Amino acid sequence: MITGLKVELRPVSLEDFKRTYEWRNDEETAKLEAGSGFFRHSHVPMEKIEDDYEKAVKKLDKRQDGEFSIYTIGDNPTHIGLIGYRDLNIVSRRCTVGIGIGAKDYWGQGYGTDAMKTLIHYLFQSMNLNRVQLDTWSGNAQAIRSYEKCGFVVEGRLRKDAFIDGNYYDTIVMGLLKDEFQYE
Repeated sequence: MITGLKVELRPVSLEDFKRTYEWRNDEETAKLEAGSGFFRHSHVPMEKIEDDYEKAVKKLDKRQDGEFSIYTIGDNPTHIGLIGYRDLNIVSRRCTVGIGIGAKDYWGQGYGTDAMKTLIHYLFQSMNLNRVQLDTWSGNAQAIRSYEKCGFVVEGRLRKDAFIDGNYYDTIVMGLLKDEFQYE
């Protein structure tokens, strides 16, 4: 387990993954997490989620991808989301990260920021990466603020790249280098 100030990152269990059924079938949560991939990501039956666990989590090649459950720290640890890395390139020492806080009761309280900082610290210190990157859609202002708190900077903008709820949004590309990161 990887421990931060407010959260702990744990291996993803089948029960954790089944919990995403509720999150993926909540339109607001799924839209913020998936952006223009909303139509693929949401409104899925439990059987699809169980199948995805077998394919996407149990068979992960840690040399390229990693996924963790986000749990709160305290007397009653609660599973609140998922976080991970993908597209690991050991030559360039970089990867792409992503996060989803599915439990709405924990939005806006710093849990996502702490989870991202905890993962980034692990990637820079334990895996000796030099760069992490991500992308999100311009309508997800809360996520962008959280990423900026972690030290990410906007490196690019793909104009009108994402189609969500009948409107076009920019895709925001953000990056963070090891020598820029400050873990508190």
